[in-house]
Amino acid sequence: MENPRLTTASGRPIAENENTQSVGPRGPLLLQDYILHEKMAHFNRERIPERVVHAKGSGAFGTFTVTNDITQYTKAKLFGEVGKQTHIFARFSTVGGEKGSADTERDPRGFSIKFYTEDGNWDMVGNNTPVFFVKDPKKFGDFIHTQKRDPHSNMKSQTMMWDYWSLNPESLHQVMILMSDRGTPYGFRHMNGYGSHTFSLVNADGERYWVKFHFKTQQGIKNFTGDEADAMKSKDLDFAQRDLMEHIDIGEFPRWTLQIQVMPEADAKTYRWNPFDLSKVWPHADYPLIDVGVMELNRNPKNYFQDVEQAAFSPAHVVDGIGYSPDKMLQGRLLSYPDAHRYRLGVNYEQIPVNRCPYAVYNYERDGKMRMDGNHGSMPNYFPNSFDEVVVDTRYKEPAWDLEASVADWYDRNAPGDDDHYTQPGNLYRLMTPEAKRATVNNIVTHMGKMEGDPAKISEIRNRQLCHFFRADIGLGMALANGLGLDAEQLMPRQHAVA
Repeated sequence: MENPRLTTASGRPIAENENTQSVGPRGPLLLQDYILHEKMAHFNRERIPERVVHAKGSGAFGTFTVTNDITQYTKAKLFGEVGKQTHIFARFSTVGGEKGSADTERDPRGFSIKFYTEDGNWDMVGNNTPVFFVKDPKKFGDFIHTQKRDPHSNMKSQTMMWDYWSLNPESLHQVMILMSDRGTPYGFRHMNGYGSHTFSLVNADGERYWVKFHFKTQQGIKNFTGDEADAMKSKDLDFAQRDLMEHIDIGEFPRWTLQIQVMPEADAKTYRWNPFDLSKVWPHADYPLIDVGVMELNRNPKNYFQDVEQAAFSPAHVVDGIGYSPDKMLQGRLLSYPDAHRYRLGVNYEQIPVNRCPYAVYNYERDGKMRMDGNHGSMPNYFPNSFDEVVVDTRYKEPAWDLEASVADWYDRNAPGDDDHYTQPGNLYRLMTPEAKRATVNNIVTHMGKMEGDPAKISEIRNRQLCHFFRADIGLGMALANGLGLDAEQLMPRQHAVA
């Protein structure tokens, strides 16, 4: 069999690929050497814009298999019967670091899954935490800036982080998780994943339920300590990527159990917390976990850039039987995620193989850079028309929402009780084992100890944050104050002061 020929992108066979045409062996190069131009021009354009967040990540293909009947809650076809299997692609990532950063940084982890269903692709775009730092999308860009690099020094700044967190007490719940050893998971296989937001399920009778998605690792929770995570940075920046790939390659396929919490639609009006607040959880005692199925990752991508780097997930991508909720952060992400993909990958990013729906797709979008599907040939590019037979299908219509107000108000941000930012973080701390409490306190003390700048301003930021910790749990506040060498009695908020 004849060996394949080296060619240009246009198919022209290449006779010489290592030496540029020149005037004699030592003379100047010739402008006519098109092969040189093509190689260098493509090389200069090999890097697409980096993700603003979740830049460093790993991914794999696999399957999702239904193990429990939940058709009483949803008509989504991928959950249609026990034993049904759906192909998936999953991507895990750190959040704040650049592509070359370490996998073991103290950071939340992205946890996103693309389900290739017959009703279109469903993207479950979540994190390894059930809550987030902010609950309104207007705050997102400001928050992310504090996790990136200081515009003056171009270095990471603990001062920026704690300043922002201390001024936004709604972040306390996520800060408690981040500063525990859950903030440094042992790779991707040993962490849970969460949809985090509240979504909705609609069944065949048109009944709506609110839902939370939980992916529980079957490998068992395993974390690095802060010291172990720091040590791994000097040994292997790509620890999580290597760990995931190697275990899949040897057939030790990682698995997660999908479980859901289900809330009847009417409960949302009377529940003790706003069920659409991304900074809060639904306690399992109120809404127990229900088994749904098992996700297995069993195939590594052949080419990282093709699949992992070009993968594009959006919470806007839901399917019939799964819908949105009034969660403010979710509503903001419905716009921002596809917008980011169009900037980074181009307007036709959903035609890239890893993002493409494997079933029939028809719409009236045309043209744009990198159109790869024939552009629908000679068919009309407008709707309605008299020439094709494409119709809308009213069977996919969702029931209307019962909204609580008809007045839009920028300033009426919270309903009564929504400003309770302390009960759930305090409950989380009180649930920790003594060992976990010590690790969390040590991690916070170490992290806060790295703040730099004007001593008076650092003291102000630190004391403001400590007041939040005291309000969550007196013991936590005392331990942190003592760890930082401060007078705990003086810092304790008045309502907790010892008489």
